[in-house]
Amino acid sequence: MTSPHKTAPWRLYTDPLLLVALLAILWEKAVELFGIKQYLLPPLSRVMGSLWENRRPLLEHAWVTTQEVMVGFIFAVVIGIALGMVIHAWPLVRRTVYPLIVVFQGLPKIALAPLMVIWFGYGETSKVLMAFLFAFFPVVIGTMGGLAGTPAHLVEHFRAIRAPAWVTFRRLHVPSALPSILDGCKSAMPLAVIGAIVGEFVGSERGLGYLILEANANARTDYLFAALVATSVVAGVLYLLVELVSRRVWWRGF
Repeated sequence: MTSPHKTAPWRLYTDPLLLVALLAILWEKAVELFGIKQYLLPPLSRVMGSLWENRRPLLEHAWVTTQEVMVGFIFAVVIGIALGMVIHAWPLVRRTVYPLIVVFQGLPKIALAPLMVIWFGYGETSKVLMAFLFAFFPVVIGTMGGLAGTPAHLVEHFRAIRAPAWVTFRRLHVPSALPSILDGCKSAMPLAVIGAIVGEFVGSERGLGYLILEANANARTDYLFAALVATSVVAGVLYLLVELVSRRVWWRGF
């Protein structure tokens, strides 16, 4: 017998779609009802029309941004997990390196974007680094939190059977930390998109951030919204990809 509180699987997809449809209708009707000028807020139908009319440049620039995000995200995951493990394993590194990471995280990343352009130019490298900087900290924190949250009684059990430190780390700490690490990676992906877009704002001739600035400079609000929608789609697809990979890793384990 099905529990009355259990949500049907199909509602996991239909409920968000219904909400999106409702918001779309409200957007379209609100512009008409309140007589909002289109240069301030174009109706959704005009935005969708702009998406179709400019589909080729949007796809080309979206692919550029996607590559920047993916490279920066992968580096953030690999380096963030490795550094989180090192900080957890060595108290000296925790006392010295971790405070520096916290201080660096407190710096406004947007202020670093011009430096990235000065140091690495207008190419993709500066955007990849911005994506990396935005995504790095959540991965480190997720890794450290997961490793620190290993149940104490299981640690004592491994000590009782005299398991080597590497075996304890491999068989106990890492599987126990896996959910937290995966959550950190999922939190990092949208931030990587933001980082790449910020980098493109500061200095770029390609990417969705460049299109947003171009549309704003030409007062093409419909095109600007189309670029924003494209950015949201890129972020959503990449997040879904990370979610699918996370589920696969979770079921298989290490």
